[in-house]
Amino acid sequence: MMKQVWKAAACLLAVMAFGVQAQETDWQEGRHYEELATPVTTSTGDKVEVAEVFWYGCPHCYAFKPLIEEWKKDLPEDVEYVGIPAALGRTWEPHARAYYTLQALGKLDQTHDAMFEALARDRRQLDTAEALADYLSDYGVDEEAFIKTFSSFGVNAKMQQAQAKIRGARITGTPSLLIDGKYVVTGSMAGSHENMLKVADYLISKERAE
Repeated sequence: MMKQVWKAAACLLAVMAFGVQAQETDWQEGRHYEELATPVTTSTGDKVEVAEVFWYGCPHCYAFKPLIEEWKKDLPEDVEYVGIPAALGRTWEPHARAYYTLQALGKLDQTHDAMFEALARDRRQLDTAEALADYLSDYGVDEEAFIKTFSSFGVNAKMQQAQAKIRGARITGTPSLLIDGKYVVTGSMAGSHENMLKVADYLISKERAE
């Protein structure tokens, strides 16, 4: 009798495990991700673009950061990651400008972590070009060059392109993933940060198949 009980329990656990697995891989449009009625332009040519929309001051983006950085390491050659700093509010704009300024100065890789730590972790008030330049000078950024580039034509153009893309995709929160300009994935849709990346993998495969 006891052996039959154990067998029944084992079968029940197997069914439950299969149900969880099926649920995790059965990603549905309108529930786990959104398909845009009008796709937005991508910048990666023939490659599938995975754009992460983030804000340096967002604690959820800070928590998501190590997950997506690990995930990016295994991206195939026909998939390209793109970072898009959001300016969804006036207080976010200086930080988005800082991203493109650092990119223009060739200092983004050296300062990306520090920007997250200052704004999302430590909640520092770095809301002007001068305050940001002063903070970033400890990381090898020339203050004068930073302030000059902060409001340059090149940075203005990058800002306009990025925010137009965010508006076109109807993204209203961070972190969000925009897959090949067609699909939007958020934590609330997918259920977790980990699931965001699983849904992204599914949508990348979907794009390849098409």
